[in-house]
Amino acid sequence: MKFLHLAVALAAAVGVTACNTKYTVGGTLTGLTGSGLVLEDNSGNSLTLTANGAFTFTTGIENGDDYSVTVSTQPTNPTQTCTVYNGSGTIDKAAISNVVVTCTQPGQFAYVVNQASNDISVYAIDQTNGVLNPVAGSPFPSTGTTPVAIAVDPNGQFAYVANFGSNNLSVYSIDTTTGALTALGNTVATDLGPVAVTVDPTDTYLFVANQTANDVSAYSIGAGTGLLTPLSPATIATGQAPSALTMDPGGNYLYVANFTDADVSVFAIGAVTDTTTGATTDAFSSIAGSPFGTGAGAISIVIDPTGTYAYVADETADAISAFSISASGGTLTPITGSPFTTASNVQAVAVDPAGAHIYAANATSANDLAAYAITPSTGALLLGGTVTAGGLPASVAIDPSGNYAYVGNYNSSDVSVYSIDAATGLLTAVKGSPFAAGNEPRSIAVH
Repeated sequence: MKFLHLAVALAAAVGVTACNTKYTVGGTLTGLTGSGLVLEDNSGNSLTLTANGAFTFTTGIENGDDYSVTVSTQPTNPTQTCTVYNGSGTIDKAAISNVVVTCTQPGQFAYVVNQASNDISVYAIDQTNGVLNPVAGSPFPSTGTTPVAIAVDPNGQFAYVANFGSNNLSVYSIDTTTGALTALGNTVATDLGPVAVTVDPTDTYLFVANQTANDVSAYSIGAGTGLLTPLSPATIATGQAPSALTMDPGGNYLYVANFTDADVSVFAIGAVTDTTTGATTDAFSSIAGSPFGTGAGAISIVIDPTGTYAYVADETADAISAFSISASGGTLTPITGSPFTTASNVQAVAVDPAGAHIYAANATSANDLAAYAITPSTGALLLGGTVTAGGLPASVAIDPSGNYAYVGNYNSSDVSVYSIDAATGLLTAVKGSPFAAGNEPRSIAVH
C-alpha cells in the first residue's frame, strides 16, 4: 500500500536508542514477468524481486539520511525495462513505502472497445511488424451497454470496461498466454455517464470519469482477484463533463480533464495511516490551485513518463494545452508557447515511452495522426509530420516498446497501425493496416 506526503506509521526501530533508529524503504512492484530483477538502495543494499506486489529493503536508513532506489539488474526471459518512481528523498522520522517500480515489455495484445456492436475486439500483436491478428473468441461480448473506454491493469491480468449506456463497469480476467477475456461476475455500478477509466500505477485503485454526473467513481482493486470495491466516499466531485483522466507515474495525483469547464481538476491520492490509532483511510483531496485552465473542450489528457509534463487535447479549440508539473505538489503551470495548434477537432493524445514525442488523433476534416517532438528542456511541442488515419480517429495508444502506434477509427470501424521511427518519431503505416474492428471503436489499450 502506498502512502502520501509521508503520513505513515513509524517503522519499528532497528537500533536500541533514538540516535540509531532506522527506517525501512519500500514500495510496490508491478508488471514483472521476467526473472533476475535486482533493485539497489544507496548503491549497496540490494534486493532481488521475483513477484509483483509490496517490497521492502532489509537494511534500514537513519533519520536525516538520503535514500535512492535504482534498478541494478533488469529482468530477462522475457527482457523487460523496469523504471523507478518516487525513488529518492530524505528520511524524516518515517518509513518510506511509496516507491513505485513499473516493468514493461513490448505489447503482446491490443484491446479495442466497440461502442455500437457492444463488444471488445482483442488482437495478438506481431512485434516484428506490428500486425494485428484477432485472438480466438474475439470479439468478446460486453456485459454492459455502449462500452466506450477500457483500461488494463499494470500486471496485464485484468481489463476494465466503462459502459456509458448502462452506467457500470465490466470486469474481465485476461488469459496472459492467449489474450482472451473472461467476464468476472456482475457489472460494477458507476455514477451516470462513465466515459473514461484508469488504474493507478501500483494496481491499488481504479477511477472512472462520469461525464453526466460530473464526478469520478473510486474503487479499490482486490489483490490477485481484480475485483472492485467502492471506496468511501465512493465519488469525487469534479468540474463539468469530466471526459478523461490519468495519474502521474508515481501514483500520487489524479488528473481529470473537464470538457465543459475547459480545465483540469487535480487530486492528491493515497492511503493515510493515523500515527496515533493506526487506522488506514483513503484520502482524495483537491490540491492548491485546482482546477487549472485549458483550451475549450478538454477531451483527453496524458502525462509524460517522467511525470514532468502534462498535455491536454482541446477538441473545440483545435489545440493541445501543455503544462509543467510541480515535482512537490502536482500543480500545473502552462508551458511557454501553449496552447499548440492542431488540425481540426483533436480527439486524443498519447506519449511514447521515451517521453520524446506526442501523438494527436485529429478528427473531422483532417482524419490524421500527427506527431509532435517534445522539447526536453521546456516541454514545448514541435510538429514533425502527419499520416492519414481512418474515419474519425477517436483514440490512440502507443506500444510499451515505442515501436508502434495504434488508432481506433470510430467511423470506419477499424484500427490503423503505424511503425514509429525511434529517432524522429515519424509514422509509417504497417502492411495490412487498417485492421477490421467492431462497430464504432471508441477506445484502445495495449499491454
